[in-house]
Amino acid sequence: MPERLTITHGVNKKPVTTRVFEQCFEGIQGIQGEIFTGYPLVATPEGKYSIDATLVSPSKGIVLFDLIEGTEVGNYTERQDDLANKIESRLKLHRELVNRRQLIVPLSVISFAPAVTNANDLAVEGYPLIGEDGLTAALDLIDWVDGDDDLYRMTLSAIESLSSIRKSRSKRVVSRDNSRGAKLKRLEDSIATLDHRQNKAVIETVEGVQRIRGLAGSGKTIVLALKAAYLHTQHSDWRIAVTFHTRSLKGQFRRLINNFCIEQSGEEPDWTKIRVVNAWGAPGGDARDGIYYEYCRATGTEFFDFKSASFKFGGNDRAFDGACQAALATASDSIQLYDVILADEAQDFAPSFLRLCYAMLRAPKRLVYAYDELQNLSGTSLPPPEEMFGNDDRGQPLVTFGDDRRRDVILQKCYRNSRPVLVTAHGLGFGIYRNTPQGAVTGLVQMFDYPYLWDEIGYRVRDGQLTKAQHVVLERTEETSPKFLESHSPIDDLVQFIKFDSEAEQNDWLVQQIRHNIEIDELRHDDIIVIHPDPLTARVNIGPIRKQLFEVGVQTHLAGVDTDADVFFRTDTPSVTFTGIYRAKGNEAGMVYIINAQDCNGSGTGLASLRNRLFTAITRSKAWVRVIGYGPKMQGIINEFILLKAKNFVLDFDYPNDDLLSKLRIVHRDLSPHEKQRLEKKKSQLACLLRDMEEGELHPEDLDTETREKLKKFLGEKS
Repeated sequence: MPERLTITHGVNKKPVTTRVFEQCFEGIQGIQGEIFTGYPLVATPEGKYSIDATLVSPSKGIVLFDLIEGTEVGNYTERQDDLANKIESRLKLHRELVNRRQLIVPLSVISFAPAVTNANDLAVEGYPLIGEDGLTAALDLIDWVDGDDDLYRMTLSAIESLSSIRKSRSKRVVSRDNSRGAKLKRLEDSIATLDHRQNKAVIETVEGVQRIRGLAGSGKTIVLALKAAYLHTQHSDWRIAVTFHTRSLKGQFRRLINNFCIEQSGEEPDWTKIRVVNAWGAPGGDARDGIYYEYCRATGTEFFDFKSASFKFGGNDRAFDGACQAALATASDSIQLYDVILADEAQDFAPSFLRLCYAMLRAPKRLVYAYDELQNLSGTSLPPPEEMFGNDDRGQPLVTFGDDRRRDVILQKCYRNSRPVLVTAHGLGFGIYRNTPQGAVTGLVQMFDYPYLWDEIGYRVRDGQLTKAQHVVLERTEETSPKFLESHSPIDDLVQFIKFDSEAEQNDWLVQQIRHNIEIDELRHDDIIVIHPDPLTARVNIGPIRKQLFEVGVQTHLAGVDTDADVFFRTDTPSVTFTGIYRAKGNEAGMVYIINAQDCNGSGTGLASLRNRLFTAITRSKAWVRVIGYGPKMQGIINEFILLKAKNFVLDFDYPNDDLLSKLRIVHRDLSPHEKQRLEKKKSQLACLLRDMEEGELHPEDLDTETREKLKKFLGEKS
């Protein structure tokens, strides 16, 4: 049972009465449960129907509130009948809440009119109409004597049930109860609705900036899409934008928004008001438009495409960051193009892009950005909002969250990856069980600068201390990693690491496995993703595999190459998706194959980036994952997994101190091609210098005194 009463602050068109209503409940003692304002929404033949406020309580059942602004109560009895009939018909769709034809949960309706001084005189018998001081007495008349914890939870779930958003893209047909297809269907059915924290994140809207953090698979993308749709149904005149880093997410966002709007309001979204738009964009019409391009167009500032931005600001992430900074620097005034902007995958954006989004918003600057603390395993988070958005004219931060959890939402529960899969991804990504290289202090590849982040993403300390320079053992709990995600299959089937003698042997095995998945396991083509971690060689290396599959009658496609850039899964024909790691982000499938995984092992510079790819690839799986490769580097990865498995999927390690954290960032840092070339040149020059000294062609005395002292001091400090 809930220990107290909590309020989820949604959106309705009665702000004054809603504020009084919430204040009244804050003063009532002894009631447990959940209150929602502006929720749920109900689709009717006449269009969308929004409930002003709803109480779900183990002692009161369901109480619907008709909130009245002003002094005119109107035909409130008819409104109460409408409320009861619409919600009852919706709840009766949930068999667990019905006995024969009767709803077994009490359903009551109260009209709340704080501005009406003579509410009791206007009340009609059987239709409660109360003022500000009558709420406690009205609730005392309602008593749910048969309520228990299970029934209360089922009732709350039915009220919160937004949409069957996690179900598969098309109908799944299975003939055997124990096939992989049948197991996947049960998994999808079990997580088809949102949990309470996700639901709260969708409904609650703040005036200003809101941040949503969580692991891969915690539902950030779904929450963001449904939040956009919820705001669109409540404010049809608002101009809303949803933007993202991975282009293949565009279709997923449109599908989720469309489904929510139809299911909750009975109407399709107005795509002129709610836009699903790329982050960068380019000339060429609405399909190619983007937030940055729209900003440049509206302000008249110079637009950089990727090629020109890379030439001017540097390659990779520096290109877009430089373009956004240049646009912000040259635009004379902020513009007001949107009422709300929602940005997914914010960990892949530089702060300059989020500042650009902020500049495009009308007051009160409703920006919602979601990101994964671990998606890049960078060791550092995005800057705090005070630093990212700067200060006003008085030197005060434009954005601050404080202790307001409505502004800083954390989704701890992972609904995609089972505990063994998720901990494997973290273990390999951080190098928890990696052998310590000769001459090194630790085998770790990277680590969070702030230990508390482990707690925030759903890990619990089983032993030791979660503090720098201390030993710690971390584990997932059933609360943050639900048991049903792993109980459908043996652990040895959930995640496998396999080494082959050659690439050809690996490819032959993969072809046979995919055939078996489709012909025997009852998996659909779109239940399978094959990921190559190296984006530079992916197209060449997967070519022979696709050819073999074609010869045995299995259709495949390379996402973003054989399809439009915005398409990841094909819907026009059954086809298995092959992809590089960057297009895989944001997508998921029941069976994930990661090929040539040996490419994610190594040492020195760039290792952190390689392990990031492996982490991201593993976390695409919502059931089974196969990590395959060949050669000695693959054996190194397998050895790490063997140790992790022997530890029963816990993370057991010494947390680095600040000095070691700094060294990890240097040793395993990612370098651009130019930086790598320059580093190799300097290492070659140093090798030549040492060889000359060894062969007697150069003596220490040949170096000037200042150079010798610098070398002695540097090598002495670093040894």
